[in-house]
Amino acid sequence: ASDGVKRALRALAGFAKLKVKYDDLEVGLDFDVEPGLADSGDLEADLADLIVAIGEAAQERGSAVVLVIDELQYVPEEQLAALISALHRASQKQLPVTMIAAGLPQLVGQMGRAKSYAERLFEFVSVGPLDDHAARDAIRLPIEREGEAVDDAALDAIREQTQGYPYFLQEWGKHSWDAADASPITQDDVVAATRSALAELDASFFRVRFDRLTPAEKRYLRAMATLGAGPHRSGDVADAMGVKVSSVAPTRNSLIAKGMLYSPAHGDTAFTVPLFDAFMRRVMPEG
Repeated sequence: ASDGVKRALRALAGFAKLKVKYDDLEVGLDFDVEPGLADSGDLEADLADLIVAIGEAAQERGSAVVLVIDELQYVPEEQLAALISALHRASQKQLPVTMIAAGLPQLVGQMGRAKSYAERLFEFVSVGPLDDHAARDAIRLPIEREGEAVDDAALDAIREQTQGYPYFLQEWGKHSWDAADASPITQDDVVAATRSALAELDASFFRVRFDRLTPAEKRYLRAMATLGAGPHRSGDVADAMGVKVSSVAPTRNSLIAKGMLYSPAHGDTAFTVPLFDAFMRRVMPEG
């Protein structure tokens, strides 16, 4: 291995030796540490040393490093700040290190609170539902590749039911295919598919999220569901519950932290997952 790679491994070894402090990190390495390199016990300083050492090794070899992270909104603020700081240091040194991450809409605010320069360091791209054309293609093209067909009314029905949400498009596509006795898949097939798709989502996708909720959080979401898909003003949700906004603000905040809700604008609240309002009305019919 080159000198740069060896130094990066020594940095990783020094960082890993602190796993008592970074208790979510379980790394075992046989490389000797380099005293003073990523071993201070200060997460922000050590992670920066590690990322820089890795970046220098990649640069030496004419390569690059990409960190790919999903659900970044769940990273605690201290760790998020350390990650941002490390990438900032690598950027200042013009090292070939970058990050591609995904998270819920509140991530922009979280990163800004963690480090004020985060919005200048990263490009934030909003990823919403598929538009009508893309949603229809997502269903139609795989079916046509199998030598079968789906009619326009069925495509319209699937688009309406799924609201362009990619995972739901997959579910409705699967259930519509299973429901059809012959080609083309029709709107009647989609009606049958809707029943089976919702039953499956209720038992798994929605239920997993529901089971993570406290009784107070369930009541808040049920009140939101009474108002419809949203977004809704926080005051309107409180009114639906018959309480003051201030009394349910902690509940709203905990739901945002759990990824159940997000705030598309100041004072507004929306479900992070389409169709969850209808699920709440089904699972708590009495409100």
